[in-house]
Amino acid sequence: MANVILLEVINNALRSVAEQMSATMVRSSYSTIVKEMMDCSSAIFDGNGRLLAEGANIPIHLNCLGPCLNTVLTKYFSKEDLNPGDLILTNHPYAGGESLGSHHTKDLIMIAPVFHDNNELIAFSMTMLHHKDVGGVWTGDSWTVEIWQEGFLLEPIKLYDKGIRNEALWNVILNNTRTPRDMKGDLMAQISACNIGIKGFKQIVKKYGLELVKEVTEDLLNYSERLTRNEIRLIRDGSYTHEEKILDDGFEGGPYNLKLTVIVEGDNITFDYTGTDKQIRGPINSPLSATISATYYAMRCITNADIPSNQGCQRPIKVIAPEGTLVNCQMPIGCFQRMVTDHILVDLIMGAMANAIPNKVMADSCGTNYDFCSGTNLETHPRGGEITHRQYWGEIVPGGLGARSDKDGITIMSCHVTNCPIPPLEAQEIEAPMLFIERSILPDSEGAGKFRSGFAQRRKWKLVGHDGIFSHVSQKSKIPPQGMHGGKHGNTSKWIINEGKEDEKILDYAMGDVIFLNYGDTITCITASGGGYGNPLERDMEKVKEDVEMGLVSIENAKLKYGVVINPITHEIDYEESNRLRNIK
Repeated sequence: MANVILLEVINNALRSVAEQMSATMVRSSYSTIVKEMMDCSSAIFDGNGRLLAEGANIPIHLNCLGPCLNTVLTKYFSKEDLNPGDLILTNHPYAGGESLGSHHTKDLIMIAPVFHDNNELIAFSMTMLHHKDVGGVWTGDSWTVEIWQEGFLLEPIKLYDKGIRNEALWNVILNNTRTPRDMKGDLMAQISACNIGIKGFKQIVKKYGLELVKEVTEDLLNYSERLTRNEIRLIRDGSYTHEEKILDDGFEGGPYNLKLTVIVEGDNITFDYTGTDKQIRGPINSPLSATISATYYAMRCITNADIPSNQGCQRPIKVIAPEGTLVNCQMPIGCFQRMVTDHILVDLIMGAMANAIPNKVMADSCGTNYDFCSGTNLETHPRGGEITHRQYWGEIVPGGLGARSDKDGITIMSCHVTNCPIPPLEAQEIEAPMLFIERSILPDSEGAGKFRSGFAQRRKWKLVGHDGIFSHVSQKSKIPPQGMHGGKHGNTSKWIINEGKEDEKILDYAMGDVIFLNYGDTITCITASGGGYGNPLERDMEKVKEDVEMGLVSIENAKLKYGVVINPITHEIDYEESNRLRNIK
């Protein structure tokens, strides 16, 4: 085994390269979803297609890149077909006949081979970036039932061949989007990031020598595998099951069931999704590559964070996902909104492991919350809209995260497999005809517990454009996020059009097809929060008081939920009355 210091130095050098790749995309992209919300990812693989390092980006992206690379190398291009200057592009979820490609059509994946002395293939530099529009049903965000409604499809193809760009392909892509300026800028950002990866890996090889780098990376993979197996051994052998529901409000025939059995045997772990419902005519189906990503992410959550994140971590993990189900959809079903399923997969895994490793799991979180809209107002936004004069905007709306055995849940943060920050309000208002009215924490929305969940978000904006076309996605509108080990459930989600006006309408479902808006219409989103962990009556009274003083918990709910009596004037705790009340409860 290589010197442990050198092992750590090269591991961090590889991670640094991956981080530089992501930073390049964020700093040079055109679209808000990337430059403000950082919806992109990057990774470095060795010459055999094994993950060496990844940027700290979108978890659901990262573990997709490995299966996609394997599909490309086994079904489309052998290593002998690749040359310096090549750049492969794909966005096809069903490339190669299985669902082991991109997760959905807007996620374009680029693969750049790295050569040593222009003859030996030594690595791959890969990026994934969520593009604003790839054709399809308006912005592709409505309720689709087949893959062709979700945009153009690119089976793996060389965008660059020996450094020469395929101009015909380039023009086809730019002619099949409503936002060619953003598409061009974001593609160039991806290309630049891939080149940064090539340059960075070559610099590492130049500094340490190719043979030493090969030796160290092999040791790194084995090291991560060994540490991961050590973590699995700490879990009691056995079979652990759990079920969760999606489309819990009955939309499109729901609710549908997700089922999981986790089997722990020594230092191996199997995630078996047998029993999950069949795929449906809609976009919430998860490709196998996305299901694998969510599973690997959950495993990283319950294992030591210090373990280097590479393919070695994945070796002890087996995923069983029957074909034609919600967790392994098959052509030609839609999958654009696969995150509706993938978010719940994390809750599903946490729920299954709740009794096996109670100190390492967390209660349910808010799940998926999106809204997307477009409108026109050439007086206020004359340069927007590109071809159609429409300006597009949207946000991954964070809610509350579930609590853990020793920590409160985080408030208003993108949870689990989504890792996008909130874009500045001003940036959205500058680029689109909309005006924010409110973004706030919703008091008393937490899942109570010894450790409470994060709070829900209340968010409201107004359309100051014409011909608005709106779509929305959220979860847990009927069945709230569940608590764990005595913790209480959290807040449910809700969408309201024109709140407080005569034509106010609470939307029937947490998802739906497009809704047409008029100038001045408002959209209010109340997100889900998370579930609590442990008995609320065991919560530290001082923490309850702190939440009351911050305006997060009312005095009434401090007493009702936590059994803590607080003076409304002085905010002092009545310990005698609180202890008496807690003993009664």
